[in-house]
Amino acid sequence: MKLVVRVKLLPTPVQAAALEATLTACNEAANWVSAEAFAKKPTSKRALRDRTYSAVKERWGLGAQAAQHSIKKTADAYTSLRANLKAGNYGRPGTKRYEKAAGEPITFRAESAQPFDDRMLSWQHQERTVSIWTTGGRMKEVAFTGQAEQLAMVARCRQGESDLIRTGGQWYLLATCEIAEAEPNTHPVAFLGVDLGIVNIATTTDGARHSGRRMNRRRDNDRKLRTKLQKKNTKSAKRRAKKHAGKEARRARDINHKISKSIVTVAQRTGRGIALEELTGIRERVRLRKPQRATLHSWSFHQLGTFIAYKAKRSGIPLVHVNPAYTSQECSQCHHTHRHNRPSQAVFTCRVCGFVEHADLNSSHNIAARGWMTWVRGAKSQAPALTLIA
Repeated sequence: MKLVVRVKLLPTPVQAAALEATLTACNEAANWVSAEAFAKKPTSKRALRDRTYSAVKERWGLGAQAAQHSIKKTADAYTSLRANLKAGNYGRPGTKRYEKAAGEPITFRAESAQPFDDRMLSWQHQERTVSIWTTGGRMKEVAFTGQAEQLAMVARCRQGESDLIRTGGQWYLLATCEIAEAEPNTHPVAFLGVDLGIVNIATTTDGARHSGRRMNRRRDNDRKLRTKLQKKNTKSAKRRAKKHAGKEARRARDINHKISKSIVTVAQRTGRGIALEELTGIRERVRLRKPQRATLHSWSFHQLGTFIAYKAKRSGIPLVHVNPAYTSQECSQCHHTHRHNRPSQAVFTCRVCGFVEHADLNSSHNIAARGWMTWVRGAKSQAPALTLIA
């Protein structure tokens, strides 16, 4: 499986200026290619290369590989856009969000990531330096740093391209590593159901509840601070807003890593698989009052599900996604389903058998049961083959 390791570069001021000029030129070229693709169609890599390759090299002074990667980056962006529009991730056709995404050419920021292959970038792991192509020529001895475990993984498993990116004034290389997967567990004893939510970020069938109350409270405070600083609009307010930019996302990412690691560790230790809800498109399906929309759209359930998925795959743990419909209204004991079974957010009370449980825990049991049935239906038969005797 593939993992991306972020390696921090430590360039000198002169080196940083060269990297900045290179990244800016590549993204300006990509923006021009994008405008050409949007205006003239089609947006395939081959068609774009035939029309724009020579102009990109001459106008921005890019080398052959850099020009190819700028064109490919643009073509891939349009491929992703078409897939997202088709999947409904930008809403229905005719909506303001859909028309904005489909009606304008894709643009790239000056600091957007730019791919570098092995012809443009070489690693010296012993010296912890890289040699990288720039618009001003080959630049050697650019220092890098990172955690010892991650750097060892890069030295041992790096494959293919690495992306150069600038974030918050810092330079990074995103290196793709190909690592071996663990032997898959083809005979799980059961499934660990995981109910995802806003009040409780994740609830498992073992009764573990990862509360989201603290994170939601801090998100509210961050939102109020951003609103206050935007209204003030002074230089000091802008500096403070820039300082806090991305803080909420980094906090949520750290929490999701910790939760996913805990869930996967429990499943691996007990020999179980993991069952998750299929929540794709939930933002388009759910209708909420305006004060609740910001909370829903800040809910990083997709990121948590992605973290659980790759950690499970790395550990050889079976993972299935199930239909989440009515899991919160179905009794996990008698399977009676009715909306009155859930009188409040936290309480589940079955109107038929009288079973009482925390609502999220009851949902996790339903998800685990659906996960097991999905696995059994999809697994290969273990019955011995029949021998026909004529």
